[in-house]
Amino acid sequence: MRITGKAAVLAMGLVVTAVWPAFADMITVKDVTGRDVEVNAPVKHMILGEGRQIYFLAALDREAPFQHVVGWRDDLPKADPESYDAYLAKYPEIAKLPTFGGMKDGTFDIEQAVALKPDVILMNIDAKTATEEAGYIEKLGKVGIPLVYVDFREKPMENTEPSMRIMGKLMGKEALAEDFIKFRADSIRQVTDVLQKANPPKPVVFVERAGGYSEDCCMSFGNENFGKMVEIAGGTNMAKDIIPGTFGTVNPEQIIASNPDQIIVTGGNWDKYVPGGNWVGVGYGADLTEAHRKLEALTKRPAFTGVKAVADNNVHAIWHQFYNNPYQFVAIQEIAKWLHPDLFADLDPEATFKELHARFLPLDYKPGYFVSLKDE
Repeated sequence: MRITGKAAVLAMGLVVTAVWPAFADMITVKDVTGRDVEVNAPVKHMILGEGRQIYFLAALDREAPFQHVVGWRDDLPKADPESYDAYLAKYPEIAKLPTFGGMKDGTFDIEQAVALKPDVILMNIDAKTATEEAGYIEKLGKVGIPLVYVDFREKPMENTEPSMRIMGKLMGKEALAEDFIKFRADSIRQVTDVLQKANPPKPVVFVERAGGYSEDCCMSFGNENFGKMVEIAGGTNMAKDIIPGTFGTVNPEQIIASNPDQIIVTGGNWDKYVPGGNWVGVGYGADLTEAHRKLEALTKRPAFTGVKAVADNNVHAIWHQFYNNPYQFVAIQEIAKWLHPDLFADLDPEATFKELHARFLPLDYKPGYFVSLKDE
């Protein structure tokens, strides 16, 4: 039998001989770090190491995405309040779900996690170092709770497909996971096939991560995440040779010297983090008139002085959370339209996102994820 409650907590500091029974449905999954992890599947109870993991969980369980969630991190209402409110309206029971802090900031409550008796804890790969330093995998292993890493943020263009396959195995939804993967791949090919044939010049693109979130300038992306999406969409990521990893910063002088042809700012409603901030509030059902106003205001900063993209109104904002979920193919389509409007005049990223919602997601689609100074 499982060790639960106080016994489970005490067991973390002791030598424990009790183990989970060897059920017939015990499977082995290889997570994105290459670890082989034994999990009792289909998973009946899980803890989401990040609330935004609902983005991919919902794609594999659109009828009742929270039915097996026994706890989750507290980030979704703060990082994406519109999506949280939409899920809350449809599934009011989530207001009572136990919430956790994060591994990286040391506020994850392992005793609370054990008491919830999950079959698995899902963690994003960016929490790996903190998780290992705290010894959580070993501590959880002593009480029979496996931890599985997925990744839609650090190397999403490499790890999205394997992460979705991991989730398919955990949930017993492998065929559905493959359907999603195919839809994603087909949507990306609508861009890459055209680019391969036309081979157009590649505009230089500066991607500003969370522009206006703080007064500092400027966070950006190296050769992954939005940086990689720009390259797939037919652009040259300005920061790829400046930032060695996925995330980093560039200074205003580097932006002015590079004189990018296009600027893309990632945005969202971060009022709970930075009340009244200068961020561009794109996202689920966003007010695009207000987003347009705030985007234009960001172009007045010293870092964009005399830059070609600003002079030509080739400045755009896109939902920040595309950087942390398997819907990046929608972002790739929209970026391609911005960079090569003539080539992709017939491509409709909005229709792609609507189809994604209709086929895979529990929420009705609402526009608001993109805005451009080219928009009237």
